[in-house]
Amino acid sequence: MTGLLPEGFHDRLPPAADGLRRFEDAVLGIAHGYGYEQVDPPLAEFEAALAGRLKGTAATDAVRFVDPVSQRTLAIRPDITAQVARIAATRMGHHPRPVRLSYAGPVMKLRATELAPRRALRQIGAELIGMDTVAAAAEIVTVAVEALQAAGVSGVSIDFTLPDLVATIATDLPADRRAALIDALDAKDAGRVAAIDPAWLPLVEAAGPFDAALARLRAADGAGRLTSRLDSIEAIAHTLDGRVAMTLDPTERHGFEYQSWLGFSLFARGVLGEVGRGGTYAVCHENGTEESAVGFSLYADALLDAGLGEQDRRRLFLPIGTDRAAAARLRGQGWVTVAALATDDTPVAQLCTHVWQGNAVIALD
Repeated sequence: MTGLLPEGFHDRLPPAADGLRRFEDAVLGIAHGYGYEQVDPPLAEFEAALAGRLKGTAATDAVRFVDPVSQRTLAIRPDITAQVARIAATRMGHHPRPVRLSYAGPVMKLRATELAPRRALRQIGAELIGMDTVAAAAEIVTVAVEALQAAGVSGVSIDFTLPDLVATIATDLPADRRAALIDALDAKDAGRVAAIDPAWLPLVEAAGPFDAALARLRAADGAGRLTSRLDSIEAIAHTLDGRVAMTLDPTERHGFEYQSWLGFSLFARGVLGEVGRGGTYAVCHENGTEESAVGFSLYADALLDAGLGEQDRRRLFLPIGTDRAAAARLRGQGWVTVAALATDDTPVAQLCTHVWQGNAVIALD
């Protein structure tokens, strides 16, 4: 059957596709207002250019194929962040730091899961490359939240995490014991954590509303090993000034494998699962050096599936013979005009909500 698509792929029809355009325009508009200029990398590129560009990652989720021209392996991007990092490290390597870049485009995953069945997604985001400070992270978090709100998303909340926390402060543990502790914390298995070292139990128990979780972490940090990290994340949270609900889960690492000291997930009321995520990471240069960066990515599909991109259609039917100047004036006023192309054309057939009649806009019942 020629109308079928591969599993995990889908068509986006009106009005959902129009909703996507509005969502992207709103997000990129906010980013542009903060100085993030848009880049548009290609859908596919040499696998070697994608693999390992971000510290701690490889192009394991990429669809690969051999380019018939170069006979080299190409990869369809599963994530645009690595491409933006490549651009910043090469084509814009001479640019003064930090570099602020935004983007929007399709990505394709090699595999889907039961919780995330889509393989074709639309990714929108912004990256600040060349700086690793509280101010940089706070700006990215602010832009992400404001972008969602500008796009009409309500009930936004943010969950902060410290992805490399355990690996950084558990250096006194033997490697095998540290690995077992990280595995137990990933599983939120308090019993296993207690068996390995009960001193780490507060990390499991701290997860929850931001202020309470932060207070529990500070109380449990008798040696002060977490002071600077907790001070930093508290400063970032304060920049949101109570505009969104905030939680803190200090040991959450799923999906944050390449993030360093800060990660965050974004949620919206009425939407299943996260609508975006971000955090700090390192860009790997070809000469072996690393460059700090922070950014966020939003995935519009979950929001559109929940109907958040929908708007009532307002389409104005123009009968045959409508003056062109009048039609242009109406479009300038924001109307979507649909001109009749045949004498038997009707407003109903063209899904119009209004009709131009007697030099006036008439609403249809």
